[in-house]
Amino acid sequence: MADWQEIPGGVTAPKGYRAAGLAAGLKPSGLPDLALIFSEVEAIAAGVFTTAQVRAACVDYCRQRLQDKASARAILCNAGQANAATGIQGWEDALESAAVLAQALNIAPESVLVASTGVIGQRIKMDALKAGIPRLVASANENGSDSAAKAIVTTDLVPKSIALEALLGDRPVRIGGIAKGSGMIHPNMATMLAFVTCDATVSPHLWQQMLGRAADKSFNQITVDGDTSTNDSLIALANGQSRTPAMTEMGVEAEKLEAMLTEVCIYLAKAIARDGEGATCLVEVQVSGAVDDASARQVARTIAGSSLVKAAIFGRDPNWGRIAAAAGRAGVPFEQENLRIQLGDFLMLEHGQPLMFDRSAASAYLKQAAAGDYLKTDTVIIAVSIGNGAGIGTAWGCDLSYDYVKINAEYTT
Repeated sequence: MADWQEIPGGVTAPKGYRAAGLAAGLKPSGLPDLALIFSEVEAIAAGVFTTAQVRAACVDYCRQRLQDKASARAILCNAGQANAATGIQGWEDALESAAVLAQALNIAPESVLVASTGVIGQRIKMDALKAGIPRLVASANENGSDSAAKAIVTTDLVPKSIALEALLGDRPVRIGGIAKGSGMIHPNMATMLAFVTCDATVSPHLWQQMLGRAADKSFNQITVDGDTSTNDSLIALANGQSRTPAMTEMGVEAEKLEAMLTEVCIYLAKAIARDGEGATCLVEVQVSGAVDDASARQVARTIAGSSLVKAAIFGRDPNWGRIAAAAGRAGVPFEQENLRIQLGDFLMLEHGQPLMFDRSAASAYLKQAAAGDYLKTDTVIIAVSIGNGAGIGTAWGCDLSYDYVKINAEYTT
């Protein structure tokens, strides 16, 4: 049983945070497109960002800010324009965005982190953003997480949010998070955008280490389409307002905090995979028997990212051969006679030998998942073992439908 419980509130569930989201006119649709997360005090800040060589200005801006100063008070996110591949003017827009928000909040520009999402090659509509910031600051409140979560989405069908609470020592500690992502999901760091807040007291070095490990087990283990974004950003704040003793190194309490952080990240990562463009179900690939966890995660991610596996699931075709082929090309050595594949309750391959199974029932299992409840009964489970090692790993993805091509074929037209 987990040491924590799920609570409402998202990024404003932890003490000392406010948030807001509104329509500033950045999206042609007129939907909410500008979000703010604000800590009442300076918070320890950590980040994990895309490793792509073509990056958004916000990514370079946040990396530089966090290298110079591992703390922040505010995160400003615009949706509609990615501000990626926009040259020196895009960089100037990121700087100006932070400066305008800092002035409105009466804080230092260095305490502002920025994020963007939308169409690559398009600059932020700065006039609309600057006009919206005073309203955004004025509307920020302790119940504003939902509005912020709605304001950061693009092709997402649903906002993504969670908060957990646990006792560390004798004091309650909370972690909340919101995220966006639906397409261009195959992160080499974290995911499109995810923001996490916490009210524990943690040293900068430890908080960054925790976030990196959590990203490896969550956002780095999801895939929708094999494309890594220019804007991938995972930012986490810890403001110490729970008044817990300071954590500077790993121990019992720090391990519990990291487990909570990882759980929040996994929930948000799964929500992104489930909301993949055109997806009808979530796919969870569980791999065991590898020499180490990293190898198991690599195999799991390769299977989850296979276009052939994803297409078969959409077609409700229990074609285990595609799973075997994906495992075999993952770059992780294993003996073929040790391979075991199971789809739901259906064992299809054991000791490298195919087994008889009820194909109609297995197809019905895939159909049932497509008709299930969001993130609950709509999950296709693929369990693969590649040997007798202790390494385990899980990855999440979705099926590949006709609608994915339609959404992306018409993305800018």
